[in-house]
Amino acid sequence: MLESFFDAPTKLAWTMTGPLKDHVRSFARHLVQLGYARGTGRAKLYVVRALGIWLEESGLPVESLGEESVASFLAWRRQQGRLHRGNAPTACHFLAHLRERGAVPAASPVDPSPGEILEDRYREFLEVERGLDPATFVGYRRWIRKFIGERFGEDTPEIGRLAAEDVYGFLLRHAHAGSPGEAKLMVTALRSFFRFLFARGDIESDLAASIPTVAHWRLAEVPRYLDDDEVERLLECCDLSSPTGRRDRAVLLLLARLGLRAGEIVSLRLEDLHWRQGEMTVRGKGQYHDRLPLPQEVGEAIVQYLSRDRPVCRSRRVFLRRRAPLRGFKGPSTVSTIVRRAIGRAGLDPSEKGAHLLRRTLATGMLGRGASFAEIGEILRHRSPNSTEIYAKVDIGGLRSLARPWPVSRGGR
Repeated sequence: MLESFFDAPTKLAWTMTGPLKDHVRSFARHLVQLGYARGTGRAKLYVVRALGIWLEESGLPVESLGEESVASFLAWRRQQGRLHRGNAPTACHFLAHLRERGAVPAASPVDPSPGEILEDRYREFLEVERGLDPATFVGYRRWIRKFIGERFGEDTPEIGRLAAEDVYGFLLRHAHAGSPGEAKLMVTALRSFFRFLFARGDIESDLAASIPTVAHWRLAEVPRYLDDDEVERLLECCDLSSPTGRRDRAVLLLLARLGLRAGEIVSLRLEDLHWRQGEMTVRGKGQYHDRLPLPQEVGEAIVQYLSRDRPVCRSRRVFLRRRAPLRGFKGPSTVSTIVRRAIGRAGLDPSEKGAHLLRRTLATGMLGRGASFAEIGEILRHRSPNSTEIYAKVDIGGLRSLARPWPVSRGGR
């Protein structure tokens, strides 16, 4: 695999010298599997060779490598004026590779901090006792960390000292920083966390009762959506001559034709595509798995991406990053970024530019073509009919039939 990064025999032989020579070839194979480009892989192998030189000059065996020795190596490179961006991640990456092969001892376990222990117990409470999806904890954790950090700073959190005044101050500082939906997530996260603390006996009173409700009335907003022509412009703006364009078009079709959520596209796996049945399994919210028909247009776009552009790697995710290390999308924000960039290329300017825009667009389009709310809810996989009610606001024809005539005086005025 070293030949994938070096042509010159002298460079190849030079890389294979030193105390790390027995591990260079396996690391090169690892880099190829992760999809690193020729130039990037060669630069990483140069860093490994420099690490070997430092070990020789320091008189240290390979088995001594660890976080402290890597830090010393990076300081040595800095003194030489040869420390470049990417050296530290490469050294840590190589150290992890050596540990995976058993060439160096595993990292010494670090005792978790009190804050980390509390987080772990809260996560277990949500996932085991409440049966919630792991993504719920991820969404709540940001606000809980912010609250604990502002209240205690770098000190050990003394949870028993929390009072209602701490909650009021935090809410006043952050309630208006984002959208009403973001404020609702904040208060929901804090309520959940305080109920957990109260149930454990960490606080004497249930501080969840001190959190006011965010004024965000249900069905208060009109769903934002694109019309049919704008959806087609969005799909046509993908460059089908490039691997990225073909991947992005398949993603956009899943959003526009099936109404998938961004997280559902991220978690889509190769075994979820049932080609013979013309169906796909969708891993939805709340750990629900649903089967949806796979339209021909969507299936053809996915097949084109899988057969022409998807790199060979260990990941079972359908959609992968284009750059190494090759792995699935990091999260739903990656899908929203694909939508946002497509909207910009198409010359559109809707007030909302995330992935959920296309889900709402599908629902309003179905409503305009005469679909019932029950049919829309089935396609969008709403667990409650209440989730579909918002689309009544864009059913202009139906609303017009309910409107009462404007009262007119007897004189016709």
